[in-house]
Amino acid sequence: MGEMEYRILGPVEVRDGDTEVSLDGTKQRTALAALLLAHGNFLSDSELSALLWGAHPPATRNAQLYNHMSRLRKILGPEASIVRRSPGYQMRIGPARFDLLDFERLSANGQAALRAGRYGEAGGLLRDALALWRGPALANVSERLAGAEGPRIEEARLFALGALFEADLALGRHAQALPELIRLAARYPLRERFQAQLMTALYRCDRQADALAIFDRSRRMLAEELGVEPGQLLREVHRAILTADPALRSPADLTAV
Repeated sequence: MGEMEYRILGPVEVRDGDTEVSLDGTKQRTALAALLLAHGNFLSDSELSALLWGAHPPATRNAQLYNHMSRLRKILGPEASIVRRSPGYQMRIGPARFDLLDFERLSANGQAALRAGRYGEAGGLLRDALALWRGPALANVSERLAGAEGPRIEEARLFALGALFEADLALGRHAQALPELIRLAARYPLRERFQAQLMTALYRCDRQADALAIFDRSRRMLAEELGVEPGQLLREVHRAILTADPALRSPADLTAV
């Protein structure tokens, strides 16, 4: 056997080296993903049942859970441990890789490098973290599991993206970052970090009027959707543009890479 790898940052899948391990459908993928997301902790029958069937489980719920776990043990082999601990199950993956844990480790290290001013290192780590994504997380599990866990995982992805663009802007890569920032700012209009980063990139590309238009658009959107004024970050970038603050145009000291 090759190195086992569990993936949930996209469709849920398991790989044994270069070979994809065949899983038996939505419920089995949901059960596996739920066990993985428990990070080795106990997951009760009732929690699993709710994720698989919602509020109306079949009368044969316990038997079906047992069958799903039995098949998972057979499919995953001896490296994965799925143990019955009444009334529930516990999974340990041993030395196998889990893409969510890899993402969280790389992202945390990248953000630490960013805080320390090591912008080149930060950008590399954050790009490696984001490269693990193959689409929306938990793309082929039950709506209940995707709804319970997906938003938290997506939030971590968006935070890592914001940190990556912060590193890129600090390195003077505003022109390279601009197309993706335009797309993200349009897709997430209420995320002020992306709007502020887009304003900064536009300003550095000598598009001051476009940068100010982004602020006006954001202010209207925040007022209409949430009834609030722009936050401190957006206001500070707006002020810096209006006053031609040299700090806004000058990337961070590139010796700190």
